[in-house]
Amino acid sequence: MIDRLKKSVSKIKRAERSRFKLKKSGSRLRLVFIKSNKYLSCQIVDDVQGVTLAYATTSEKTFSGEGKSKKDKGAAKTLGKMIAERGSKKGVKQVMLDRSGMIFHGRIAAFAEGAREAGLEF
Repeated sequence: MIDRLKKSVSKIKRAERSRFKLKKSGSRLRLVFIKSNKYLSCQIVDDVQGVTLAYATTSEKTFSGEGKSKKDKGAAKTLGKMIAERGSKKGVKQVMLDRSGMIFHGRIAAFAEGAREAGLEF
């Protein structure tokens, strides 16, 4: 029980630490990646104005991922392409990836790869 608590507290601290560094720089927009038990979602946030510029999730009806699941690596890559296209419509080219304290591996790496392929720079 204590190990689980320690693990979750550590993740929260990592997320806060990285988010503080991203907000402190303030020159670029933040690309936030969120994982839930069923879906993946992401948004492009402007911290200076406090506005969400673009949003995409695998729970949308228009979403068609590479696999059957809406939370695997194929879905993450497709989601990265979707958010890059929606961001480019708003004029977004450069962002900083906010992993929310998660390790850059698996679904997050696939998401970043898809976004880079579609034209986002980070």
